[in-house]
Amino acid sequence: MIRRIFPHPYLSALLVLIWMLLVNRFAWGSLVFAIILSIAIPALTEPYWPDRARLRNPGRILSYIGLVIWDIIMANIQVAMIVLFKPNRKLQPAWITIPLDLRSPEAITVLASTITLTPGTVSADLSQDGHALLVHCLHAPDPESVIEEIKSRYEARLTEIFE
Repeated sequence: MIRRIFPHPYLSALLVLIWMLLVNRFAWGSLVFAIILSIAIPALTEPYWPDRARLRNPGRILSYIGLVIWDIIMANIQVAMIVLFKPNRKLQPAWITIPLDLRSPEAITVLASTITLTPGTVSADLSQDGHALLVHCLHAPDPESVIEEIKSRYEARLTEIFE
């Protein structure tokens, strides 16, 4: 019964949270509307979700979010320093292909989003077979270290969460 009302319970909880943050104040009417949305949106979109995302270790999600927020703050500082104090001729932008060990589409999406959220890097493309991600870096003097950092810092943690 509960699975029929909340086919994607994490999505439903996230929708309530996001709606209440968008409203920016607590009101019972807003909460009721958020709950209605959290039931309707997953129920209406369920036919387009052939497989349910499997979370092997959901307890690690909060630590991953904390890590990403920390990395975003640090990357903002690094990009500001690069923009303010490095002449354009000293930048070493690079296109980097990151081989993926992840196979879950949800995990790959979270990885690509994490890379794009972090200033100085943008996920540009996913290979046809889903085994490599193309990333553009604003300043990457050592592309191999960027690959290793993404794989060890993000992909390894996402593997623990999703696979």
